[in-house]
Amino acid sequence: MKPLDLDAVRAFVLVAELRSFTRAADALDTTQSAVSLKLKRLESHLGRQLLERTPRVVRLSPDGLAFLGAARDLLGAHERALGVLTDDERHLALGLSEHVADAQLASQLASLRAHDPGLVIELHLGSSATLLAQYDERRLDAAIIRQEDHELPRGDAQTLFTEPLVWLAAPGFHWQPGVPLPLALVAPPCAVHAMAVRALDTEGIVWNKVFVGGGVAAVGAALEAGLAVSPLARRVAPRALVDVSARFGLPTLPASRVQLYSRVREPRSAATLQLLAASLGAG
Repeated sequence: MKPLDLDAVRAFVLVAELRSFTRAADALDTTQSAVSLKLKRLESHLGRQLLERTPRVVRLSPDGLAFLGAARDLLGAHERALGVLTDDERHLALGLSEHVADAQLASQLASLRAHDPGLVIELHLGSSATLLAQYDERRLDAAIIRQEDHELPRGDAQTLFTEPLVWLAAPGFHWQPGVPLPLALVAPPCAVHAMAVRALDTEGIVWNKVFVGGGVAAVGAALEAGLAVSPLARRVAPRALVDVSARFGLPTLPASRVQLYSRVREPRSAATLQLLAASLGAG
């Protein structure tokens, strides 16, 4: 059998991990049709169907599932060989907003390591405003942050996706309108914090800040404890929380843009960054 096409193997692994031809194409900076063609050629080369394609979902076939581990090993060995020959330790200082990182971060980092074992990732979690300032100061090579509709987009930003914010609380949380609404919020500077308070004030809903967290994880814990409500994206919040917007008549919150700022130009590092960016919207 002829040697495998590494580009086709890489496309297969990305489609398998992201469960989408479109997101894999974004990560590879190519088109969906190009990815599909690579996969068809790989399947023809192997004489096996690797993917089960339907209009709504992409799934691995039994042969695809068996091949996935070996495919990852092949790509990892290739990257390690390149690192030995070039003596090139690549480094990526990345900022990731607390309002963007989700519960799949551990598996996402594992995928990045398998995809690009020669890349050292220095990950900084924080507020969007702080991370963008650090990016502008060139302390970060890239930043993935959340920006609200009223914030003017910059020309150097790539919009990854948009998603709404909702009012979340524990299933058993109770609030009687007429008394201040207990809030749990991320500490300033936080655009979500400011936007939520502004929306409540506009609707004349009296509120009381009962918990301030240093990050989304702390706020999520306060919500699970039944202390308050908070405006969060459903994707980043603990799964046990429920949307209480309609139950309590809370104001509809605008969608936010998840933006990528990057000055990474080295092709392998840029592809790995795009893989993370694509996986954030895949859950």
